[in-house]
Amino acid sequence: MRWFEIALVVLTLFTGLVWLLDKLWWRKQRESRAGLLEAKEPVLVDYSRAFFPVLAAVLCLRSFVAEPFRIPSSSMMPTLLIGDFILVNKFAYGLRLPINNHKIVEIGEPERGDVVVFHPPQYPKQDWIKRVIGLPGDTIAYRDNTVYINGEALRYVDGGRYVGKGRGAEATGAHLLFEQLPGRPHPVLERDDVPFFMQGEGEWQVPPGYYFVMGDNRDNSEDSRFWPDGMHFLPEENLRGKAFLVWMHWDGSAGGVDFDRIGSDIP
Repeated sequence: MRWFEIALVVLTLFTGLVWLLDKLWWRKQRESRAGLLEAKEPVLVDYSRAFFPVLAAVLCLRSFVAEPFRIPSSSMMPTLLIGDFILVNKFAYGLRLPINNHKIVEIGEPERGDVVVFHPPQYPKQDWIKRVIGLPGDTIAYRDNTVYINGEALRYVDGGRYVGKGRGAEATGAHLLFEQLPGRPHPVLERDDVPFFMQGEGEWQVPPGYYFVMGDNRDNSEDSRFWPDGMHFLPEENLRGKAFLVWMHWDGSAGGVDFDRIGSDIP
C-alpha cells in the first residue's frame, strides 16, 4: 500500500499546485492575451481543478481518519481471517503525516489488547497487524502456551476444536481458546503438532516507548517472540493505527463474499 500512499500525495500536491498557479497567474495571462475573446482553459488546468478537491479529501480521510487494509495471512486467526478487509483508525494514537509516519499531534496511546497495524522494525516498508500484549514497563513471558503479564498467568477458557474454511482450512483441528486478557478477552488458536523449539517461549522486559505484540494464531505468527535480538519490541513511532472493523470479506476458495463478517467489530 506504500506505493499508493506516495502516488496519492504526489498527485494531490501536483494538481493543487497547478490549480493555485492558474488561480494566481496563468488565468490572468490567458485573459489578457485573449482580449474580448473567451480564454480557453488548458486541459491540464481543467483536470487539476476537478480532481484536486477529490484527491485532497481522500488523502485527508486516509491519513487522518481511517485507512483500509486487507488481511493477507493467518497470523491473527480466528479474530481476523485471510480475505478480511478492515478499517484502521488513524487518529487513535495521534495524527501522523503520510509516507514518513511522523506524529504531529498527540491524541492517545495503545491499550493492552488493541489490534494494531504497524511497520515492523525489521521490515520498515511493510504493514503488519498484531495484538498489543505488553505495554511499556511490563514483563511479558510465554511458557507452556500461556502468557504471563508481570508474573501473573492469563486465564483461558476452552472453546473446543476450531473448524476453518477457505484459505484458513489448514487451521482446522487447532485448539480454540478464549484468552482472558484484562479488559479485552479474545479468541486464540493453539496447535498440538508444533515442535517445542517453534513455540517462542521466553521472558521479555518491555522498554519505555515500545510494545510487545503477538498474533492470535499463536503457533503461526511472526511476532515479538520471534523478532531478532534487539528488535523484540514495536517502537511507538512505527504505529499506523488501531484496527476496529471488518468492512468486507472475500475468499474465492470459500465461495466469495462472507456476508456474516461484514460490519464485524474487532475484539
